[in-house]
Amino acid sequence: MLGLFIMFVIVTYIVVQGTRAALAWRKAAAEGDVKVIRDIVEDSLGAWRSMKRPKEVSPDVWRGIQGMQIVEVDAELVRVSCQAEGDYRLVNGRWVETANPLHEAMAVTAKALDMLLYELPHHKPGRVQIDVYMTMREPDRVTERVCILSTTASREDARQVDWEEWTTAQIVEALGGRYRMDDLGQPLPIEVEAPKSVEAEDAGAPPAPSRR
Repeated sequence: MLGLFIMFVIVTYIVVQGTRAALAWRKAAAEGDVKVIRDIVEDSLGAWRSMKRPKEVSPDVWRGIQGMQIVEVDAELVRVSCQAEGDYRLVNGRWVETANPLHEAMAVTAKALDMLLYELPHHKPGRVQIDVYMTMREPDRVTERVCILSTTASREDARQVDWEEWTTAQIVEALGGRYRMDDLGQPLPIEVEAPKSVEAEDAGAPPAPSRR
């Protein structure tokens, strides 16, 4: 009985301390403590990198989610960058595009917005910005990463979105996603504003997804 009582006291203490810590984080984030908000976002990105892919999410989209890197954080905004490369398959000896990079970028953007707006613990950002990059290869030029889609969503605008029924393209269009296409429907580079403070080692070239 004594052992059970001691175990009960220990478990109760752990639960109480965990609850107090969660409330403290929530209060600090609500008051605009940027360091706490950044820690919350970093912890969530790290957890998503090690999390098993949900069955309803395609591997390409989940790869983009796991590759998200923080660009900028303030009291109202969470801005991240990620990547989308499309997909090619060898069919009858020829490489055929099976997934357009811009279509993949829209799918990654829709999922990332949903997660960052609604799945961050202890913090509900007022705005979320997703910048999606791809590798641009052109003859006689150095390979570079370029932004092909940038979308900023406020919490108020996101409430107007039907996340379950709308296509990813409809979601991006409704939230004012910026992109350009050539005559063949391939994405073209777009300009994005520089962060007020550079918080990632290289916001313009997110590294490949990794696991902690």
